[in-house]
Amino acid sequence: MVRYPAWDQDEARSIVSGLSHLEGATLPILHALQEEFGYVDPQIVPVIAYALNLSRAEIHGAISFYHDFKTSPAPRRVIKLCRAEACQALGCETMVDHLARDHGIDVGALAHSHDVAIETVYCLGNCALGPAALVDGELIGRLDADLLAALCSHHGADA
Repeated sequence: MVRYPAWDQDEARSIVSGLSHLEGATLPILHALQEEFGYVDPQIVPVIAYALNLSRAEIHGAISFYHDFKTSPAPRRVIKLCRAEACQALGCETMVDHLARDHGIDVGALAHSHDVAIETVYCLGNCALGPAALVDGELIGRLDADLLAALCSHHGADA
């Protein structure tokens, strides 16, 4: 997983000023900020708006319209849990219930106390070895509730 530097307002301002001369600079600026820090901190919105002579609403609209732009740092671990039919048949929904009931982790929500995002996906192409998940880009097959809980725990995030 890529580790980004902490948000630096001075560096962000430098990126904005370095790209503000471009025609249609909004998206290049947002992409550059996302590439540098992994997200676009909302505190930079007024700076971008001023530099481009646009409203804050226009900048916010661009950030919220494009789903690839994030407004907060990425979690330490991203788990994409397959919930397609084959994985359902092999027990993924039981694992989802187990996480919610025993660990207070809701699939589809960022579990801030665990610094883990668990997202639902529909088919990872690993049906024969389901239930399956993609953990920080690594495919895991034959997942069970205990392993999934360990991957979601703080200790699991360091592994």
